[in-house]
Amino acid sequence: MANRALTEGPRPGDGYVQSFARGLEVIRSFSAAAPRQTLTEVASRTGLTRAGARRILLTLQALGYVHGDGKLFSLTPRILDLGFAYLSSMPIWNLAEPVMEALVEEVKESCSAAVLEGTDIVYVLRVPTRKIMSIGLGVGSRLPAYCTSMGRMLLAGLPDEDVARLLASTDLRACTRHTITDAAALLARVRQARRQGWCLVNQELEEGLVSMAAPVVNGAGQFVAALNISGQANRTTPRQMQELLLPPLLAAAAEVSRRVSRSPQ
Repeated sequence: MANRALTEGPRPGDGYVQSFARGLEVIRSFSAAAPRQTLTEVASRTGLTRAGARRILLTLQALGYVHGDGKLFSLTPRILDLGFAYLSSMPIWNLAEPVMEALVEEVKESCSAAVLEGTDIVYVLRVPTRKIMSIGLGVGSRLPAYCTSMGRMLLAGLPDEDVARLLASTDLRACTRHTITDAAALLARVRQARRQGWCLVNQELEEGLVSMAAPVVNGAGQFVAALNISGQANRTTPRQMQELLLPPLLAAAAEVSRRVSRSPQ
């Protein structure tokens, strides 16, 4: 089935470059689950014809973003240039990293930063202490917003009608037996996060994982990112996290917000 990006939004003739959009879809078709693909697999995943997929793959190969051995194609390290262009163009991440490192040193728990993109959060920085999740996370990793602390915190920065719209377009599946999947209940949790200025999610994404998040706010009062601390429920209970780790998390988020507000955008 053709990707939604190819079937929705602006059409050719009003500023939409279809060939460029298709090239991006080919790049996004590669993942941890599909690091090497045949031409047929790329065409199937993107909804392109084999001829169309071949032209794009050969173009990406000529530019150095794709490697092909005659049968299988894979991304090259040069593709990282695209992601690092975003990170280097946004001073917020340089401002946040030392604060996050100091936070991790203080609380001895992992800290991450993410932004909201559609119904997902995208990790832009991560300072780990130890591996506490079965999910491998790094810069560029995506997780659903509805069942993550940073996701709910970032949703809290939106008007209720936008939150409801995003939840309506999300596949609200249960990741664990604790996951809230009712849209009305999720909206209530988002409102709670908005009121209190922080969010705690207890084992809704993964069994045993507890996470707290706080917003990074720019000078205009917009939620531009979220910071979180993650821990293991069998080592640090949600109550302990709230009592012991929430104050330093809020202080770190406030410090990043101050730096962002003072930084020229």
